[in-house]
Amino acid sequence: DGSREHHGPAEPFLFTSETVGEGHPDKLSDQLSDANLYAHLIHDPCSKVACESVTKGGKALVCGEITSRA
Repeated sequence: DGSREHHGPAEPFLFTSETVGEGHPDKLSDQLSDANLYAHLIHDPCSKVACESVTKGGKALVCGEITSRA
């Protein structure tokens, strides 16, 4: 479709991530977001995932943007 970007070997690539230590209240939320990311990357290594997760009172909310062929 022409809208996909290609980062060749000569182009710099910036990868960022955030994590929390074991026992931190955000740990489950991070695990949900990570699982979502990894599930897409397994099926489409070019996936772009901007995903946030929130948990409270036995409920989870996962939202964001995902561009993937998975």
